[in-house]
This record gives sequence, C-alpha cells and structure tokens, in this order.
Amino acid sequence: QVQLVESGGGLVQAGGSLRLSCAASGSIFSINTMGWHRQAPGKQRELVATVTSGGSTNYADSVKGRFTISRDNAKNTVYLQMNSLKSEDTAVYYCNAAGSRTSRWYDRFDSWGQGTQVTVSS
Repeated sequence: QVQLVESGGGLVQAGGSLRLSCAASGSIFSINTMGWHRQAPGKQRELVATVTSGGSTNYADSVKGRFTISRDNAKNTVYLQMNSLKSEDTAVYYCNAAGSRTSRWYDRFDSWGQGTQVTVSS
C-alpha cells in the first residue's frame, strides 16, 4: 500500500499565502505524477496542479500565476505554494500520486490523501 499524508491547510485572509505538503510512504518503487486536486462544497473535485518526476508542471487556469507546485523526489513529497489566495480557493485539497510499487510494469498504484481544509476569508 501507498499512503499519502497532507499538511499545511488552515484559515487565511484573502491575499495571504499557504503552503501545502504531501508525503508519500509505503511500497514505492517510483512515482510518476504527483498532484493536487480540490473540492469546494457542492462542487465536483477539480484538478489544481500536477508535476511529473521530470519536473513538468500543469496548472488549472484559475490558479496560474498564483500557485506553484514542486516536489522532492528523494523524499517522495509534493508541495503547493499558494499565494494571493481568494475566497474561491476555499476547498478541501487532496494530494494524489501515481506510480509503481515494484519494477514490474503492471504493479501500479494511484493513491489519494485524506484531504486538508483550506479556508480563505474575505
């Protein structure tokens, strides 16, 4: 099994910053993509940002220029630096990681964290 543990959520005023962290542990051979998704009340879960093992990143249009995703491959950890936060960023943020448990190509995993609440007050 692969476990993801998120931290860093909380309450912040509009215009402020937060940094989320997510550490993966367990039976991990390699992690291809790590990312963050979020789900606001009454809305579907949506992609926020992803980063590959090679460092390629992808962002939702709504967070481009404000959020930065990064990862430490040696620590199997992904970060999300969130600046210029807006009330519409309020949501539960979920970490996701996909990769391989062993060198066998078919021994894959796709795991999610338990979520961390981010609340932005206006």
